[in-house]
Amino acid sequence: MKILFLACLRANTGNSTTAERIRSHLEAAGHECELRDAAEVHSTLEVAKLICQGKFDAGLAIHMYKAGRFLLANQIPYGVIFGGTDINEDVKNEEKCRVMGAVLEDARFAVAFTSKMKEAAAKHWPQAISKIHIQPQGILTMPNVSFDFEAFLHNAGMMHIPGNHHIFLLICGLRRVKDPLYLVEAFAEWHERKPSICLAIIGPMVDPVFTNEVKAKLRNIDGVHLIEEIPQTDLQALIQRSFAVVNSSLSEGMSAAILEAMDLEVPVLARDIPGNAAIVCHKNTGLLFSNPQEFVKMAKRLMSEPNLKRKITNNAKNYIRTHHSWELERETYQNLVQICLTEGL
Repeated sequence: MKILFLACLRANTGNSTTAERIRSHLEAAGHECELRDAAEVHSTLEVAKLICQGKFDAGLAIHMYKAGRFLLANQIPYGVIFGGTDINEDVKNEEKCRVMGAVLEDARFAVAFTSKMKEAAAKHWPQAISKIHIQPQGILTMPNVSFDFEAFLHNAGMMHIPGNHHIFLLICGLRRVKDPLYLVEAFAEWHERKPSICLAIIGPMVDPVFTNEVKAKLRNIDGVHLIEEIPQTDLQALIQRSFAVVNSSLSEGMSAAILEAMDLEVPVLARDIPGNAAIVCHKNTGLLFSNPQEFVKMAKRLMSEPNLKRKITNNAKNYIRTHHSWELERETYQNLVQICLTEGL
């Protein structure tokens, strides 16, 4: 089949990484899969013309509202993959919720990364529960073995950090839902007492207005560094050299950065929200915190208790092997597309 795949494809974001991985799964099964950036699509009519010109047989979308709505009424079978903010945030908007309900009703199948996400969707659209399949994100890390960590520190303005440094890495696109400023004050106070402690916020500057707010806030903050995005393999190498990966989001579907850190045996400290709690078991595969003060307390424990760190990273690695198999993810998407999208073609 020839498949039109719509997703928000801002470089070096979780959505683009997920989309590229799923495309590789479908192409491995012999399908032709064309990725298009949903952020550059403006109407259903535009997609209808694209489908006609490209002679697409089926469609796929990540995020029911940002991408899925453009496949409505376009006369091709399609599936949708929940993005996270569609289920957690966009449902709060009456019009968006209505549109997403229509998308889900029309879709041949839907994919949720977690059972909690499926349950949340079922509360709004109970009639669609039978078509929602649970498939956690598959993880395959390939850190760049040639990554120059010292050069990175120099370019990021972090060369002054004393020896035995502890870099906490917060990976996110700069937008409000990721709440990258949540821990900034706590880190500034901690860094003042212990200069080897620092927070590196790294990722694409998705929201220009919010990015300016973040930059303005950090001008007078020591111990927190804002760093532009780097290629995925370099980022994974950076994760390996960091003390821990941090997630402070207000809402998450399933954070690829958390899963990659687990696979790379780097401890995770994540804000206690449903999307994070679905993959981080407190004191078992990572640490969950509910406020900045609790974060500092947990981080200090991680630094002073090597046995706790070892236990968490070992358990997290085993969790990834068991629940986030790249091979199983490939099999699931190939089967869904073959079974669900070929019906009636």
